[in-house]
Amino acid sequence: MKIGLIDVDGHSGFPNLALMRLSAWHKNRGDVVEWWNGFCHYDRVYMSKVFTFTPDVDTVIDADEIIRGGTGYKNYGSLPDKIERASPDYSIYPGVDYAIGFLTRGCIRRCPWCIVPQKEGQIRPAATWEEIKRPDSDRIIFIDNNVLACEHGLQQIEAMGGQRIWVDFNQGLDARLITPETAALLARLKWIKFVRLSCDTSEMLPVIERAAAYMKEAGIAKSRFWAYMLVQDVEEANRRACALDKMGIEIFAQPYRDYNGSEPTEEQRRFARWVNRKPIFRSCTWEEFKKE
Repeated sequence: MKIGLIDVDGHSGFPNLALMRLSAWHKNRGDVVEWWNGFCHYDRVYMSKVFTFTPDVDTVIDADEIIRGGTGYKNYGSLPDKIERASPDYSIYPGVDYAIGFLTRGCIRRCPWCIVPQKEGQIRPAATWEEIKRPDSDRIIFIDNNVLACEHGLQQIEAMGGQRIWVDFNQGLDARLITPETAALLARLKWIKFVRLSCDTSEMLPVIERAAAYMKEAGIAKSRFWAYMLVQDVEEANRRACALDKMGIEIFAQPYRDYNGSEPTEEQRRFARWVNRKPIFRSCTWEEFKKE
């Protein structure tokens, strides 16, 4: 078979794990796999889309079969287990020099803005860190949604302590689950750059402050503390941003988008620009920035 792949969200960002697994599985069967070329005919084309706001491909696709999947299509299913277990084909993203994968799937929380509980269900083991690691790289980016909520996740974090690997949990760690004992485990890891947290409501501020104190006491440098910040009500988000900045935590503001693809308001966009452009954020208040 001749297989075409379309990363609807684009090649330039984060690699698409589902497409890498599909590529590996088909190549192991002897199929020809390549990025979709609009001038070629394919037996099957896979289109994967993560974000609902990403524009779809509007070009005619010459294929006997087209399979669309991913949260961006409101398809909350999963790959067949035989494909889910395939080692990713990193060759389709030659610029990616790290491994990606899940130690766990699912989440114990029910955040109203998050699709994970509906898509993945309850927290459960997915893989070991050795299964995810690439033989040609010492860096792993984990994309777990709540790794600290699973005993298997904690066991894997403990097992990685002291290993010659550098890690990132790029979906953020649940600060509500960071205890002095958990902080001690995290302190034994080698971090690619940041220890990422999430602060999506004002109620999380004292939790974040406590978690940061535990991690600092365990030996993690304060310069590594980083937090996603969901932006809905801008004035409330401003108070959160100021509080997190006072704690010394690097912030990344994300304007809210719902799963129908609605656009953020112009005020939410402007606020995120102010927060995320650090020289501006450091030089003026939100009230001052709004007047410009």
